[in-house]
Amino acid sequence: MFVSTRSSATLSVSALLQQLSAQLAGRFGDVSVEGEIAGFTRAASGHCYFSLKDADGQSALLRSALFRRSAAQLRFAPQDGQRVRCRGRIALYEPRGELQFVAETLEPAGQGALYEQFLRLKAQLQAEGLFDAARKRPLPDFPRRVGVITSLGAAALRDVAAALARRAPQVELIVVPSLVQGLEAPAQLCAALALANARHELDALLLVRGGGSLEDLWAFNDPALVRAVAGSRLPLVCGVGHESDVTLCDLAADLRAPTPTAAAELVAPAREDLLQQLAHQQQRLRERLTRRLDQMGQRLDRAALKLARPSQLVERERRRLLLQRERLQHALQNRLQLEPLRLARLAERLPQRVHEQLGQHRERLTRLQSQLGLLAPDRVLARGFAWLDDGQGQALTHVAQLRPGRQVRARLQDGSALLDVAAVRQDPLPPV
Repeated sequence: MFVSTRSSATLSVSALLQQLSAQLAGRFGDVSVEGEIAGFTRAASGHCYFSLKDADGQSALLRSALFRRSAAQLRFAPQDGQRVRCRGRIALYEPRGELQFVAETLEPAGQGALYEQFLRLKAQLQAEGLFDAARKRPLPDFPRRVGVITSLGAAALRDVAAALARRAPQVELIVVPSLVQGLEAPAQLCAALALANARHELDALLLVRGGGSLEDLWAFNDPALVRAVAGSRLPLVCGVGHESDVTLCDLAADLRAPTPTAAAELVAPAREDLLQQLAHQQQRLRERLTRRLDQMGQRLDRAALKLARPSQLVERERRRLLLQRERLQHALQNRLQLEPLRLARLAERLPQRVHEQLGQHRERLTRLQSQLGLLAPDRVLARGFAWLDDGQGQALTHVAQLRPGRQVRARLQDGSALLDVAAVRQDPLPPV
């Protein structure tokens, strides 16, 4: 039973709250409730705090707590938008007079509607290739101006500015303000992103905001904004929420940072690191120049030694010429000694060679005489042929040279005869 309002006793606030807490504990005892997680946080003490709400969009919100002993037994990582089933008790948090649900157990009861929408959008945009690693670009090594898109009053802006001032004071920070939560946030963020890309003096962009529930960060899951992030001309780092918070803009960005501070640290190398690298390079350059100067000094010393003693060079050249002369004289002597021997060998071989040549010529002459003898006229006449001429010594070889009644002379092997031409007839030559 609840405490009666008709009692005449006047209670203190704490006493009233204690009675109410006792009444609630006795009235409800152990109870189970199902709903979606919102605003889940884990304190340094190990206690977990969150709210439960209905998935149908009702405004009812039940503040809940899961103490460290029970949280240590969790078999999953609770996330905003996740539908869970809790068993525990209703209690009154007396310091604030707030009703809360103290959960003893917490287990998944299926994904919440908002989280299911997140998964559908993720699958759709992933199919468009917006999350592909191949399209992501590297950040500039030495940016001069970095744009940051966030709310002007956000703690994220202060974190980014503080990180850059501490880490890279040489980088100029240019703020492009926009809402980061609410129904109008996606359109403003898209406009801010377009404006930042139109500023050609910027080298990179930061898209940041602090942590919150899935509903608080929902603007960064807007498909139009995700496509704008993927299509950014400038390399973009997205640092939205805390390390456990993941938005679709995080997946589409060129680089994801777990926090806004980490985003600032990623986009600009630390000044101290750059100075250290510069000092290292300077030292290496100094060492190389020193070694080079030492080498050139040694070469100069060697050249100076040569120039300081020209007599040595003259003496070395004189010795070289003497050696060449000795070699030449020796070669001439050897040639003169060998030449008589060579001439003697040639003289010995000359008669034999002349005899061989004469023999070869004699044999050739004999062969030619034999061939010529076969062609002698008397040899031809001896075979039954006759030589005809006109009586004056001119040979007659054609019938056209003859006329009937003309006298010709026929020469045979053993004499000659005068013949009268009775008739002339041209006949074809017999086959040979």
